[in-house]
Amino acid sequence: MNLKGKTALVTGAAHRVGKAIALALAREGVSIIVHYGRSADAAQQTIGEITALGVEALPVQADLRDPAQIAALFQAVEDRFGHLDILVNSAASFVKQPFEDVTVDSWKDVMQANLRAPFLCSQHAARLMRAVQRPADEPALIVNIADLSGLQVRSGYVQHGISKAGLLHLTNISAHELAPDIRVNAIIPGPILPPPGVSPDSERWQQIGARVPLRRPGHPGHIGQTVVFLATNDYITGAAIPVDGGEHLIDPTR
Repeated sequence: MNLKGKTALVTGAAHRVGKAIALALAREGVSIIVHYGRSADAAQQTIGEITALGVEALPVQADLRDPAQIAALFQAVEDRFGHLDILVNSAASFVKQPFEDVTVDSWKDVMQANLRAPFLCSQHAARLMRAVQRPADEPALIVNIADLSGLQVRSGYVQHGISKAGLLHLTNISAHELAPDIRVNAIIPGPILPPPGVSPDSERWQQIGARVPLRRPGHPGHIGQTVVFLATNDYITGAAIPVDGGEHLIDPTR
């Protein structure tokens, strides 16, 4: 896909990994729909950084746990652009709970945010992506941001891990169902952002990075680079790409 002049919706684009993805695409000439949940100030800052790159940016607030708000989000995209070329499902909740403490409500909230929302967003996106004729070698693209907890058991991340495992399978099913005019892939980040309370300049963060085979932590820009790669290589679909310094090679039980 030639990215210049294309449109992309990045969920959770106000900050962290979503912001890095939005900026990476904007640098390639892509207009960005900046979805955010509650981070209005951060979204406005991201909008300023995107427009400074010379491309259009549209902020849209939506609670992705609410199907009606997801529908309104895509209606805003259609009203402004009329179509969509790229969807990145980046927004997610990140809940840690002991197995015995998981309630019906906490299970529901995580599944709505991490699995149902990407599915509904992909449904809406497919309709907008098919609103225009595309060359056979330039299909639209959906990218799901997954997690190693969807592949490996991580203590305390019950509903989070199950939701991300579902997202990886949703990637495969969507890639099959939406081909050939829409490609669907997943990215599996590793130590890209420090956990809450840990500074990116801290010794603790360096120690976390030192545990992976490449012996260093990554940064959100690595995810943005991978989204750009997936957007420009038109012969990849149904793939799940680890961007983790080799963390997936480590036995999590050791």
